[in-house]
Amino acid sequence: METKTGWLIDLYEDPKGDVVLWLLTDHDERLCLHMELPVTFYAAGDFAILRQAWMYMKGKNVVLARTIGRDLFTGNRDVMSITAPNPVISITLFRELSNQFPELDYYNADIPLSLRFIAHTGIHLLGRCKLSIEASKATSFEPLTSPWKMAVASIPLRIMQLSLDEDPAYAPPKNLRIQSGRMNYIIPLNNPRLLLILLSAELRKLDPDLILTDYGDTWLFPKLTQWAADLNFEFNPNRDVSQTLQMKREDSYFAYGRVIYRGRQALLYGRWHIDSHNSMIVGESGLEGVFEQVRVTGLRAQDVARKSPGAGITAMQMLKALQTGVMVPFQKQQAGNSKTLAELIRADRGGLVYQPITGIHRNVAQIDFSSMYPAIMVNHNISPETTGKPNAPEGLIPQTLRPLLEKRLAMKKLLTELPPNDCRRKVLKERAAALKWLLVVCFGYLGYKNARFGKLESHEAVTADSRELLLLAKDIAEELGFSVLHMYVDSLFVQKDGLHAPKDFAPLLEAIQHQTGLQIALDGVYRWVAFLPSKRDPRTPVANRYFGVFQDGEIKVRGIAARTHNAPQFISDTQLGLLDILAQSEDPADKIPEAQAYLRKQLERLKQGKVPLQELVVSQTLSRDPTVYRVKSPTARAALQFVQMGRDVRPGMRMRFIYVRGDERVKAWGMPGDTYVDVEQYILLLKRAANEVLDIVHGENRLEPLPMDQALRSLCEPLLT
Repeated sequence: METKTGWLIDLYEDPKGDVVLWLLTDHDERLCLHMELPVTFYAAGDFAILRQAWMYMKGKNVVLARTIGRDLFTGNRDVMSITAPNPVISITLFRELSNQFPELDYYNADIPLSLRFIAHTGIHLLGRCKLSIEASKATSFEPLTSPWKMAVASIPLRIMQLSLDEDPAYAPPKNLRIQSGRMNYIIPLNNPRLLLILLSAELRKLDPDLILTDYGDTWLFPKLTQWAADLNFEFNPNRDVSQTLQMKREDSYFAYGRVIYRGRQALLYGRWHIDSHNSMIVGESGLEGVFEQVRVTGLRAQDVARKSPGAGITAMQMLKALQTGVMVPFQKQQAGNSKTLAELIRADRGGLVYQPITGIHRNVAQIDFSSMYPAIMVNHNISPETTGKPNAPEGLIPQTLRPLLEKRLAMKKLLTELPPNDCRRKVLKERAAALKWLLVVCFGYLGYKNARFGKLESHEAVTADSRELLLLAKDIAEELGFSVLHMYVDSLFVQKDGLHAPKDFAPLLEAIQHQTGLQIALDGVYRWVAFLPSKRDPRTPVANRYFGVFQDGEIKVRGIAARTHNAPQFISDTQLGLLDILAQSEDPADKIPEAQAYLRKQLERLKQGKVPLQELVVSQTLSRDPTVYRVKSPTARAALQFVQMGRDVRPGMRMRFIYVRGDERVKAWGMPGDTYVDVEQYILLLKRAANEVLDIVHGENRLEPLPMDQALRSLCEPLLT
C-alpha cells in the first residue's frame, strides 16, 4: 500500500461498475485509480405497492431494507431503501423499478456520481487530497483542502488549445492551430489523414489534462470522428483509451422567457474538453471561473462548462441534502398553495422598482445591496420547509448558500483592498464572477416549477422582504437629507447638495447596513447620469435605461444599443464614441458640437462604403422554426437562407445577417455572392442609437420633451444633407 497526495481532477463510472478516479499528484503524475461505491436510493408510497416492489426486487443484486427517511416538505416517511453494489447497476435497477411501479415516490435516484463521491469521502473535485492506494484501487480518502477557503493552490494543468481559422457556421475552416506552452503551429485541414496522424501524435506526446477548443463541440470533434471512420483510422482523444468519445445531441429549450440553443457536446474521459464557444461560464468568467464552480458545486469540469449556473445551484442543494440526511426527490412533489386572485396580487409582486426622474443629474451615488436576495434567504432563514415558521432551525437553502455568500463577499472585499496592478486581481475577479452567477440564479430556483427544493411561497417571501428593505433604505436616505432619484430591486441612486466624493456617502452606507442587517456597497459616484424616457412616450420613464460617467471617467450604460447583443458593431461603437465625447465634460451639453462632428464623420463613412462588412453584421436569436413564421422577420429570412444553403438551423441559435437592398432585405452572413448594403437602413439604426444618447442631453432643459424624432432631426438633419 502506498500514499499519494495531489488534486482530484475527474471521476466517472466504469462500464464494469467501479468508479474511476484521476489524480494529478504532487510529482506531476496522472494516476488512474478505481474504487467501489455502493449506491442507495429510496421508494415510498402505498404500503401494498411497496410490498409488491419489495418482492419484485428480492433476489436481484441489491440489499433491501425498511427504514425512515426525511422528506424536506412532509417530514419523516417510511421508505424502502435499495442499495446496489455500484452506480451502473443502480441506474439499471431504478429504471426497472420506476417503470414497473410508477405510482411510488422515488428519492436519491438520479444524483450525479460526483456528489455521491463527495458525500462519501469529503473530497471535492479539484480539491487537494491524500489517497491510500493498493493495486490501483483507492482504499482510504483524506481531504486536505476545503472548497470554501479563499486561497487555493494553482493546479499545474497541461492545456492544449485547438482553434480554427473560421467560424464553421459561416465559412469552411481551412486550418487548425495547435498551441501548448511554447509549441504553436498550423495544420491544413485539406488532408484529413495527415491531420489525424499529427493530432494523435501530439496528444500522446503532450498528454494534456484539458483540450480547449473553438467550435470543438459543434464542428471539430464531430468532423474528426467522421474522417476517422471514413479512413478507417483509430482516433481516440481520451486519456482513458478504454472509453470512446461521448457525443451528446444538440437541443433547444425554453427558459426565463426565451429560447436557448445548446449545441452538440463532445466529452472526454481522463481529460477534459471545453469548447469556449459552447460555454457561457468560460465567456463570462474564464477558466478560473470554471474551476471555481467545479470546487463549490461538485460537478465535473466538462459539465460545469456547458450547463447553466442553475444546474450548479441544484447540485449544491443535492449535496447539502445528502450531507444532512434529507432525501432528494426524483421529481418535484410540492406545488404552491392555492390562492384567490386577491391573494395572488398581494403576494406575487416581485422586486420593488421606483420610476426614475428622467433627465441628467449630477453627483449621483449608486449604492447596491451585495447579493441582496441570497443574503435575505440566508439572514431571514427562507427555505421551503421554514417559510411561515418563525423559530424554525436553519433551512436547507440557507445552509447551502451561507458559505457561498460569505466566500463571494470576502472576495469582493479583498478586491477593493488590492492595488489595481496586483497580479492576483484577474484570477480573483474571474472566481468572484463565477460565484456571482450561482448567487444570481439561486433566487429564481426557489420559484422554478421543476426545482426539487423550490416552493413559490418561499420565492414570494424573498421579494416581500426585499421590498421592505429597499423602502427602509429609502427612508434612511431621506432622513439624512438625500434625494432618492431611482430605486431598482437592490440598488438606489441618491443625491445631496455638496456631496460628490465617495467618502461623503459613507455615513449613509453605514446607517443602511446597520438598520437592514445586509451588506451594502457604493457602486460609484456619477459625475453625471442620464435616466432615459420610453422610446414610445417621452413622458414615461423607464426603470433600466440609463447611462452615466463615474468620477474616474468610467462609463456605465444600461438598456441602450451599446449594451445589447443585437446591434451591429458599427452602431455600438458609434454610440460608445458619442458617450466618450460627452464624458469628457462636467456638463455633457458642452460637448454637443463635438458629438455632432463625430456623428457626421461616422455617417460619411457609412455613406461612402468605408465601414467593413463585418462591422455591419446584425446578430439576433431565432425564437422558433423559421418555416412557421407568418410574417418573415429579418431573423427568419436569414434562417431560411441558411436552410437553403444546407445548414442546420434550430430555435435559440443566433442568426447573423446584413441588411441589403432588394426583395430579400437581408443576406445571411457567410452566404456567397455580392452584397449590396442597404445604407438607408443602417442610417436609420445609427439615428436611433444617436438619439438615445443625444436627445436627453440636448433637450434636458426643456419643460416639455421634444418628440423623439424631432429632437434628433434638429441635430442630425444638417449632417444627412
